Amino acid sequence: MKKLLPLLITLFIAQTLSAQDSLNFATIGEVKRLDSRLDALIPRSAEIEVLTAGFLWSEGPAWDKENNCLLFSDVHANRVYKWEEGVGKSVWMEPSGYTGVAHHPRGMGSNGLTFDNDGQLLLCEHGDRRISMLTAVGGKKTVVDEYKGKRFNSPNDLCVASNGDIYFTDPAYGMPQGFEDPDRDLDFCGVFILRKSGELVLLLDNLRAPNGICLSPDEKTLYVAVADYDWVGYMSYPVKENGLLGTGKRFYDATADSKKQPGGPDGIRCDTDGNLWATGPGGVYVFSPEGDVLGKIETGERIANCTFGDDGSVLYLTSDMYLCRIQTSVTGVGF
Repeated sequence: MKKLLPLLITLFIAQTLSAQDSLNFATIGEVKRLDSRLDALIPRSAEIEVLTAGFLWSEGPAWDKENNCLLFSDVHANRVYKWEEGVGKSVWMEPSGYTGVAHHPRGMGSNGLTFDNDGQLLLCEHGDRRISMLTAVGGKKTVVDEYKGKRFNSPNDLCVASNGDIYFTDPAYGMPQGFEDPDRDLDFCGVFILRKSGELVLLLDNLRAPNGICLSPDEKTLYVAVADYDWVGYMSYPVKENGLLGTGKRFYDATADSKKQPGGPDGIRCDTDGNLWATGPGGVYVFSPEGDVLGKIETGERIANCTFGDDGSVLYLTSDMYLCRIQTSVTGVGF
């Protein structure tokens, strides 16, 4: 029965939410409370709601404040979807991250999405190996696609500082043959800062697979999700006044967890109190600013990413084939 549950939920959603005008959503999974402090962050009555389903690999959610909707990637389908309350999902952009003519396997679409400080959508594009921007007239332009004349691997996730600087990760997940792809130009997977001035600076080149990335509310700490050969977890780095990084430390070691539950360190968000909401093995960890695990949001499926939306208190989850949400008692950074 456990194997049938995801299929049954998918069929239920497809049949009942095609012209979605109901708030009676299906629920899934559970909130595991490991510390009493979580009660101040997630109400005891909160449930994980399944909003829609049918995706190959949902990723990169970003809340569009101007249009009051959620945008998110389906990496393997090369699409960006839009989800609106009372309307449901619709294909919003296709292709989203690969515009070439050669045949490529799955995973070539856009991944991480975010809005810059001017409300323009930024996309991490796996297939076209760049960060792009959606212009006001609807076309896309390249923001950055190379470092010292060498093409990126496959930009994965990004965040924007209050001064307009863009921090982003560049692992090789999205290349046709991954880390062993013969077309790789860079022999490392980097963490970069693209300054508002246009200057591109390499911050880190010693992480095998940097993934999700997020700034703390005061922008004095940069968090990076990592999946290495023998270590998976989350790193934290002090951010200097010039945007460069100091010596990092292991914020949380998820190696043991990854051997017990599916999934790996991926998307990260912060609330205004500095708590981390980080996707990883088994679900979304909720960390205190000090690195204590307060609890975990578990859908029963791998969770790739998350973001705050609505008035800033609703956490949206891209969880494999599903798009879900849960009500919190906090406010995400940026609201």
